[in-house]
Amino acid sequence: MEKGEDTESGGGDEQGSDLRASGAEVLPDGRSGLRLKGWHIEARNRPILSSLALQQWEQKLGTTHMPEMIFGESSLVLEHIKSGIKLHFNAFDALKGWKEESLPPVEVPAAAKWKFISKPFEQVILDYDYTFTTPYCGSEIVESDATKEPSKVGTCCLHWEDCDERINLVALASKEPILFYNEVILYEDELSDNGVSLLTVKVRVMPTCWFLLLRFWLRVDGVLMRLRDTRMYCSFGDDHNARPVILREICWRGATFNDLTARGFPSDCAAYSDPNLISQRLPVINQKTQKLKISWGKMH
Repeated sequence: MEKGEDTESGGGDEQGSDLRASGAEVLPDGRSGLRLKGWHIEARNRPILSSLALQQWEQKLGTTHMPEMIFGESSLVLEHIKSGIKLHFNAFDALKGWKEESLPPVEVPAAAKWKFISKPFEQVILDYDYTFTTPYCGSEIVESDATKEPSKVGTCCLHWEDCDERINLVALASKEPILFYNEVILYEDELSDNGVSLLTVKVRVMPTCWFLLLRFWLRVDGVLMRLRDTRMYCSFGDDHNARPVILREICWRGATFNDLTARGFPSDCAAYSDPNLISQRLPVINQKTQKLKISWGKMH
């Protein structure tokens, strides 16, 4: 999250007072999250996948190439109880997106050397996107009583429609208390110490809204950088039972080190360790704003 976006919650008595004043309930049993204004929001930070689970994922995804660290049971879930709208963010769906997009491998002379070092007795052909770049923007489903009663309704699904509205980042930078903040790492790969490939999702909840940033950050040292950001925002409004209005902004940026150097920026990789600081240096490749819609179809 950029300035005004990436602020952790305060601690102690002050936060407890803010929670009570807003009507929020902390989740029981030590779970990380809260219930507020008709929403159930929960972050789950779990260990790296076990070897057995990793093999199962490889079979399901149809690949033997996986990031070094996959936090497969970690997730962020935001569910609007009355409408049944459920947004969730997880590594498996993100890697499905990587597999489906199937970008060509980044052309870099060192790449073959990295893989040769890791498997010196094998002839390794880089015929896959070893950066694990994903187009993933989150997952969404409807889980409501209505969808469980086919006699009452038809099929229900969620979809995103392009719109002209924008998320008000200036308002998000206000001094409104932060009731809940968490960051969930979904997967990470250090590209054999030649860069970083990282997918994370951060959320913060205020008395009047929630806001999250799903970010894929890639730096292949000396070659290129990619930044794929998905921001989502929901204002609670007065009627907590009403269907929520959720905005999603997608912004993809990217550039080669040669392009940045030609524009007068540093060529040293150490200058690009923090994506928050260099995001504005990377030109926009794709950008759009969307609104979440529910559509109903007749049962066959």
